[in-house]
Amino acid sequence: MSAIRIVTDSAYDLDQARADEAGIVVVPLTIRFGEKEFVDRVELTIDEFYERMANEEDLPETATPAPGAFEEAFGRAADEGAEGVVCINLSSELSATMQAAQNAAKAVGDRLDVRVIDSKSITSGLGSMVLQASEAADAGASVDEVEALVAGAIDRTRVFGTLDTLENLKKGGRIGGAQHLVGTMLSIKPIVDISEGVVEEASKQRTRRKALGWIRDRIAEEDGVEQVAVMHARAPDVDDFLGMLEPVVDIAGIRVDQIGAVIGTHGGPGVIGVTYQVADQG
Repeated sequence: MSAIRIVTDSAYDLDQARADEAGIVVVPLTIRFGEKEFVDRVELTIDEFYERMANEEDLPETATPAPGAFEEAFGRAADEGAEGVVCINLSSELSATMQAAQNAAKAVGDRLDVRVIDSKSITSGLGSMVLQASEAADAGASVDEVEALVAGAIDRTRVFGTLDTLENLKKGGRIGGAQHLVGTMLSIKPIVDISEGVVEEASKQRTRRKALGWIRDRIAEEDGVEQVAVMHARAPDVDDFLGMLEPVVDIAGIRVDQIGAVIGTHGGPGVIGVTYQVADQG
C-alpha cells in the first residue's frame, strides 16, 4: 500500500472494482427520496437508484456525507501509518462536501498531513483526477507531488454533457448559467459545460444525435486530448456515441463510466457526457 492515501467522494463515478483495486477511499454522500435517506453506494446501488427515480413521484435530493465520515477516513489512514492524504472532491460550487472534508482535515491535522483539493469537476472528470493521483501515489510520489499533479490537471479538464431534461437541475438549484435554457422548446437538447465547476450552457441542438455530434466535434477541435471518458445515466445510445467518437479519439483508450446517484440526481436519466484533459503542452 502506498504511503499517500487518495480519498474522494461518491460523485467520482468510477467502477467500484477499479476503485478498490487502486486502493481509493470513497466517502459517500447521502441520497434522499422524500423521507427515506440512503448512503450512496452502500445502501443504494446505481441500479436501485435509477429504479427508484423511475418509480417514485418525488425527485431525489443529495446531502453531504454524514458528519465524521471524512474524519473517520483520515483517521484510519493515520492509524495505518500513511504519510499523508490527498482528498479530491467534487466542485465546491455544486456541493458543500469539500467543506466537510476541510473541517475533517483540521480535526486530524495534528496526526496527519491532509491536502483537500477542489477538483472543480464532477463525475468522470473527478474520477480521472482520482485515478491519476492514485497511480502517482503508487509510484512513490510525495504528498506535495500528488497535490501538484492534481492541481495541474484541474484547468485542463473539460466536462460536457447532453441532458434529456433540465427539470432535475432546476429543482436541485444547480442549473447555474444554463438557467435561460429552461422553457425552451421540448425538442431542444441542451448541452452543458461543467469544465469550470459550475453548470454553464455550451450549446443547444434540435436532436439528440446533433447534440452528441456537437460534443464529438468539440473534442476534435482540441490540440490533443488525454484521459478521455464517456459517462452516462442508463443511456441506451451510449454505444452509438462511442461509434461517433471513433474517428476522433482512440476508442480502445476510452473509459466508460456509469453516472451514479449523486450526479444522476441532478442530471436525470439518459444523460450522456464526455470528459477529457487537454494535453499538457508544457
